[in-house]
Amino acid sequence: MRSVLLVDDERLIVEGIAKVLDWSGLGLRLAGTARNGLEALEAIERERPDLVLTDIRMPGLDGLGLVERTAERHTRIRFAMLTGYKDFDYARRAMQHGVRHYLLKPCSEQQIGEALTELARELEEEDERDGFLSEMEQRYRRMLPHVKEQFLKEFITNRTYGSRDLALYQSLFGMELDGRPVRLMLLSPAGEPDYAQLFALSNIAAELIPGILLSTTIDGTLLVVLDDGGEPDDEAARGTDGAVEAVGTMRVKEAKAGSPQRLAPELEARIGRVQETFRRFYKLEATAALSSAGRMVEARRLYREARECLAHRFYVGDDSLIVRSDLPAAQGAEALPEPDEERLCLLLRSGLADEARLEIERFLGELAERRAALPAARSCVLQLYAAMIRVCPEAEAEAFTLRAAELSGIDTLAGLGEFVTDSAMRLADHYHRLTLSRQSSAVERLIAIIEQDYADSGLTLGAVAAGQLFMNADYVGKMFKKATGESFSAYLNRHRIREACRHIRSGGDARVAELAERFGFGDNAPYFSQVFKKWTGRTPSEFKKCPSDF
Repeated sequence: MRSVLLVDDERLIVEGIAKVLDWSGLGLRLAGTARNGLEALEAIERERPDLVLTDIRMPGLDGLGLVERTAERHTRIRFAMLTGYKDFDYARRAMQHGVRHYLLKPCSEQQIGEALTELARELEEEDERDGFLSEMEQRYRRMLPHVKEQFLKEFITNRTYGSRDLALYQSLFGMELDGRPVRLMLLSPAGEPDYAQLFALSNIAAELIPGILLSTTIDGTLLVVLDDGGEPDDEAARGTDGAVEAVGTMRVKEAKAGSPQRLAPELEARIGRVQETFRRFYKLEATAALSSAGRMVEARRLYREARECLAHRFYVGDDSLIVRSDLPAAQGAEALPEPDEERLCLLLRSGLADEARLEIERFLGELAERRAALPAARSCVLQLYAAMIRVCPEAEAEAFTLRAAELSGIDTLAGLGEFVTDSAMRLADHYHRLTLSRQSSAVERLIAIIEQDYADSGLTLGAVAAGQLFMNADYVGKMFKKATGESFSAYLNRHRIREACRHIRSGGDARVAELAERFGFGDNAPYFSQVFKKWTGRTPSEFKKCPSDF
């Protein structure tokens, strides 16, 4: 049961809230009350409440100061603030400390109860999330070697990971991945793949090649991620049994930064030692295929490059070290473009179909310009489609995922483009309709507020947007005008005048001052008279003599 501290310098308000709320029914417990921020700080240290409901204007230490002082020592305490309309902009400064719940005075028992229970629910969800993450982190640390292997395999093959996922795994693995230059190396024993051989090859590589960040097995080969940022030490580079001399005779070059450069002799020698050691123990040759350097977020492209190199062993034989420049097509060839997955997903979630179409066309245009072969182009498009699966609505996720199998039967780049564009347009349309639905709901709520509170002279778009909808006032205003054809203030005034006319037609008083007070214009009778005449064409007294249907 969550505990609550009430803070307000008005004793009647504090006592009223304390008595009127059904604390046990709300699943809460009243921890105590305080008359100002300084008393509240003492109560917080003494009672350690979970939730604090505080006024913003108080002597000594106000509500904002209380939030700031509390946040320094107790980050898990949640606040809801009682504020008048004139203080709301001031209250919003508390948002930097996570305060999102504001109650505009006067507020009802139900509003206070709903705000407190929502805060309690947020704490419960946070506890569940923290507990789950803590348990998962402990499991990951116990299974860290396996997790590293599985992460690399999923990152390479499933194409569902992106740059954002790297931050989590960097933390779990205790290593930098995102900005680090890497190379991907495939090691493949001759003949049918055998798990014991791959396990041995992995251990040999880990012992002889420093800078291995991650490794796993995929399709009967050992995949290794090498750190390309540091110089290896000299001792391992010297080799044994003539390994360096043997490898040194190999023609190993690669295209890097647009011009062929010789692979670092130290790395070349270490890979040769791995092959020689494996051959000595297992009487088998192992082929190594090494990608060019790139960032970890480009791992799928680097993996495709390493696979292409490995496939070239048909021409150069086993026990070779093959790099990109060894491939006939690599001379002068450009790397395939990487789709901007995050930008496309953002456009789809925003319902921007035209912009999403242009982004897909741009990417497909790059593929066409670089004369990408169909298998490589299909792989790139599949990568783009996998990114779209991540933002697919849950109800359609399974069907959307199964459709990916259709890509294997499409034999032209135009066909691939048509397939992925059609899928993207379906997603964009879904999110566009969802946005319209949310906007419609907000407009309906605004109209209901006008019809209920039109007599309140303090009713404004800013107050409603911030205090009840928790949305930006400019955005809400544009949305309201788009839906109704009128600004919020014009709609409000028209409704007020319509209600005033109904009052006059029913025989009510037509005196301007009383009508202004009664229908939301406060003590500004001249302005009411001006607005009344604008909408009806007559003064209230003239309207009473000859009422119309307005």
